Order: sequence, then C-alpha cells, then structure tokens
Amino acid sequence: MGAANVDKYKSNGSTAGDLLEWVDARFPLMALWNEHLAKYYAPKNFNFWYFFGSLALLVLVIQIVTGIFLVMHYKPDASLNASGVPVAFASVEYIMRDVPWGWLIRYLHSTGASAFFVVVYLHMYRGLIYGSYRKPRELVWIFGVMIFLALMGEAFMGYLLPWGQMSYWGAQVILNLFSAIPLVGNELTLWIRGDYVIGDATLNRMFSLHVIAVPLVLIGLVAAHIIALHEVGSNNPDGVEIKKKKDEHGIPLDGIPFHPYYTVKDIVGVVVFLMAFSVIVFFMPEGGGYFLEYNNFFPADPLVTPPHIAPVWYFTPYYSILRANTVNFFWIDAKLWGVIFMGLGVMIFFFLPWLDRSPVKSIRYRGPLFKGALGIFLVSFFILGYLGMLAPTPGRTLVSQICTILYFAFFLLMPIYTALDKCKPEPERVTG
Repeated sequence: MGAANVDKYKSNGSTAGDLLEWVDARFPLMALWNEHLAKYYAPKNFNFWYFFGSLALLVLVIQIVTGIFLVMHYKPDASLNASGVPVAFASVEYIMRDVPWGWLIRYLHSTGASAFFVVVYLHMYRGLIYGSYRKPRELVWIFGVMIFLALMGEAFMGYLLPWGQMSYWGAQVILNLFSAIPLVGNELTLWIRGDYVIGDATLNRMFSLHVIAVPLVLIGLVAAHIIALHEVGSNNPDGVEIKKKKDEHGIPLDGIPFHPYYTVKDIVGVVVFLMAFSVIVFFMPEGGGYFLEYNNFFPADPLVTPPHIAPVWYFTPYYSILRANTVNFFWIDAKLWGVIFMGLGVMIFFFLPWLDRSPVKSIRYRGPLFKGALGIFLVSFFILGYLGMLAPTPGRTLVSQICTILYFAFFLLMPIYTALDKCKPEPERVTG
C-alpha cells in the first residue's frame, strides 16, 4: 500500500484509512514499506540470477512453518519404546503414517532443507560472478556468510533428529572431530555431546538448538542482511553503482521501484520454483537417496555401523576437504589438519571482499584470468562434492587433495590474478 493510497483512505474517512493512520502514528509501518519496497530503487537490469535471494527467503518461511507442525508431534527421546525402537525414530514414523498430512509436512521440510542449500549456493555464486561482495557491500556479504554458517549448523542438527542410522553415525563422526582440538578437544566434545556417548542428552541438545536458538539467530542475520543491502543499494550485472547518477529529485536514473516491478517479477520465479519443488516433494522426495538417505530409514543402532558413512550432499565438498588431509605435519596429526582446512574452507569466504583487487566488479568486464580461475574453482567444488559421497580410496584421496589445493588457490591467489587481469572498462550507466 503506497502513500497515495493512505491519503485516499484518509480523505474518504474509511475504517482502513483510520486504522492505518492509527498504526502509523505508533509504529513506522509506512516508513518501512517505503524504505524497503515502494520507494526502494533497485537497478533496472536484474536478471535470472537475482531470483535466488527472494527464493531463499521463501524456503526459510517454508522451513519455519513446516517445522512448527513437526514439533507438535516429534519427541526428542533416544530411549527405546516397547518395540525396541528409539522413541524419536518412532515419532517420525508416526508423523509419516498416522498424522493427517504428516507425510507431506515432513517431506516439505526434508526437501526444503536441500532446496535451501540449492538456492543459497546459487545466490552465493551470483555474488561471485557479479562482485556483490565488493565495496560498499562488504557487510552485506559478511552477513550472508554468517547466514551460510548458521544454515550449516541448523541443517546438521536437524539431520540428527530422525535418529536413524545415518543420523546417529553422522553425529558420531562430526562430533568426534572436536576431539582433535589440542588441550580442550576431549572436554569440548563431552560438553557438546552432554554425555560420554551420543545418546539422549545429545539428541535433546540438538533439538533445542535446531528449533529455538539457531532459527532465532538465522532470522536476525537475514534481517541484518536485508537492512544492510537496502542501506547501500543492490548490485547489478554490470557492477555499476546506480546511486551515482540521479535526477533532480534524487531518484537513480537507472533504478526502478522494487514494488511493484520486482515483487511481480519475483512472483514468477516463486511460481516456477514451487512447481519444481512440488514435483520433487510428490514424486521423488528422497531425491534418489541424496535428500533422504537409505540408511536413515533404519532406527539408530550403536552396535551396527553402516558400511559407508557420508554426510548429506550439501556438506560433501567440505567433508572431502576434511578427508583429503592424510599427512601429519608440524607435529599436528592429519585429523586436526583436516578439521582446520574444513573450517577454513568456509571461513575464507569472509575475506573475499579484501582479496579481490580487480578494478571492475562484474564478470562481464573481467579478463580471462578471473574467468578461468572461477571455472577451475567450480569444477573442483563439484568434484569434491561428488567424492565426498563415495568411500575413500587412494585414487579418490589424491584427486580430493588436488581439488582442495585448487579450491584454496582460487582465494589465496586472487590478489595476484585479479590485479594482473586485463579487464574491460565498466560503463557509466547500466546496459540492460
């Protein structure tokens, strides 16, 4: 509802206008509407890649809503029931079989977890190709990476809750990594588990963090991400700052109001996404074993180890980096090096705004060095993700080591190849 509509309601003396005027006098409703939608001017040349930010917000809403309904029936209890099945696992089966539409809610939530990472990875890729991390959007990027970290933690904790075989053994592998930290590793692992073994205390801690603590952090970071973005303005495929060219009214010459132009455009993206999302939910919710793994349909059993333990697909690139470290070096064992490099593989994204020395932002005007480096980085990332799903062999480990080196080389060598790259000059105005 724009300011003109508010004035119309006021002049007509309608109930809606009176109510809006009453609220606006006590809460900056119209100010927020104008600042973030009606009078927020976005570049007029947004393309396909700019759908994924709004889609990430949509999936977050889906996850929260479906999560609320799942919590109504789920019991975070690792003890065995009369049938010898963990209560947590049995409660998931109860949701799937006996709760009206419970199967749909559960599949929306499990498919939504993978969909979240799909749109977030694509959203981050768009930031890489168009330089959305560059000045003045460093803080926008930092908030985005923090969202990514919170999302990874949220996904890991949620993966434990069904208390199937992969839930239990995945937790065993990941939580035991903390024991590699010198001096405090064993105590830290014990504190996280809440017990000497993974059990009921662990499940309850993960449940509390998954449904309360991390979602609150995630929502706060999303709000900060959007506020920071709207403060400095959106980037665009040309990397041109539209705020530099304004008319006599202070309106960017290359900008258009976000509402209704991009709200309507985003609806198209939402419809297409929901069509694809619905096909997966109704016809292949397991995603070929990538979204819901075969072994997780069996209740957790500490006495039976699955033949191959691997995380869900969206963690596998970093799991490959973890396994690629096989050499003890500088009196530090290979396990700790693996943990260090796995953590650095994510944390290095924070430094991207200061590693890139290119005079231009967008890949449209970058030279061959950056394009080649980005291509090698993408291939390495996909290979690491694929190998992380497979059991390790000497050959696969060697390929993982090579791809890990290429992964980090993309970031560490960036100050050199971006400074040497032959770039085209950026245009003064957006090109459409």
